[in-house]
Amino acid sequence: MACRITELVLDCHDPDRLAEFWCAVLDYEVIGHEPDGLALGPAGARFGEGAVTLILAQTDNPRAGKLPLHVDVSPAGTDQETELARLTALGARPADVGQTGEESWVVLQDPEGNEFCLLRKDVGPA
Repeated sequence: MACRITELVLDCHDPDRLAEFWCAVLDYEVIGHEPDGLALGPAGARFGEGAVTLILAQTDNPRAGKLPLHVDVSPAGTDQETELARLTALGARPADVGQTGEESWVVLQDPEGNEFCLLRKDVGPA
């Protein structure tokens, strides 16, 4: 027996705004509405099957900046530079967490300031 990660929960101020961003980043859609937030996943996703669901939980006091756990994303069918331009156009901003400039990844923030990393390796089409 073992467990699988089925959801990642991100506290946020405005779930609708972040849903627009993260759905575009991950090619997800809103797959569920909760009283205090939204569930995001691939089209037709069912809980516990396939990709991890992202829950955007509305709170008046979301924690922004460096979190103990963060999300890494990888380009899918493109290179890091092209994907960085796309993410920036969607509203991602560079984040400084003390990088040296020698890292193979890029640290970004979503529109509410939650940090995530864009890795270099193209993982192929989604």
